[in-house]
Amino acid sequence: MGATAKRLALVGVGKIARGQHLPALAGSEGFELVAAVNRDGPIAGLSSFADLQSMLESGIEVDAVSLCTPPACRYELARMALDAGLHVMLEKPPAATVTEVHDLEARARQRGRTLFTTWHSREAGGVEPARAWLSERVIESVSVTWKEDIRVWHPGQDWILQAGGMGVFDPGINALSILTRILPGRLTLESASLDFPNNCQSPIAAEMVLSHAGAARVAASLDFLYTGTPCWNIEVRTDRETLLLTEGGHRMFIDETPHLAGSDQEYARLYRRFSDLIATGACDVDCRPLRLVEDALMLGRRHERAAFHF
Repeated sequence: MGATAKRLALVGVGKIARGQHLPALAGSEGFELVAAVNRDGPIAGLSSFADLQSMLESGIEVDAVSLCTPPACRYELARMALDAGLHVMLEKPPAATVTEVHDLEARARQRGRTLFTTWHSREAGGVEPARAWLSERVIESVSVTWKEDIRVWHPGQDWILQAGGMGVFDPGINALSILTRILPGRLTLESASLDFPNNCQSPIAAEMVLSHAGAARVAASLDFLYTGTPCWNIEVRTDRETLLLTEGGHRMFIDETPHLAGSDQEYARLYRRFSDLIATGACDVDCRPLRLVEDALMLGRRHERAAFHF
């Protein structure tokens, strides 16, 4: 633990927090985990609270919070934390709407606090090498295949298919976060087709067509009911070779030849970045992936399918 480590509270201790945030914080030099906000009960070894307001009123000394709740309720919690003078790190997607994120950024800057909208998939080992490689080439076309089984990766999480839960875009936004990092030009949505179970408010599958820099075609296929081996792939055809990122950006191939990618420490890197931002008094806010999801939900053609049940 570093001598200047910031005291941090983890808000929302569900699957992603237990699997990723807690291990990353256990090895962090920049943060000391001192509290947890968890409506499902206390967390062993930590001062625990049922809600954020109770923590703020308790008098416990906290410098920052990391919000891992569902996105639909994250805006109110982040606003409360910023108003209390805390630095805020947001799990992806950062909020339910771009408007909410812009308001949070304005509040953070007015109060001299750090706001960090994280995109963990950008920290996968192959992402930065892919970005550097593509910067020297002309993009001709891009194909995204992002398919997984909601029952395996989000068991019993009904919120994800309700209004504000984003449905298949909860994992799909990881692909969009990688695309907006590795591609040098602007992405613009041209069309989308969305499948909604007749008992849900968010899509369970989607097809998207985008353009890159007004020229190259980008096709994305997202499926939340895929029962085979998860497929998180991005293929980029260029004027020379073809780049392929697999396993969510963890492996990189050029014309089917594997290339060395960086180490995979997604959440450790995110917390190091959060610590650096706090130290320099900066914010890091990127809404591009969320904006593309909003565009798809606004412009996409809706198709009804059979009801879904966990």
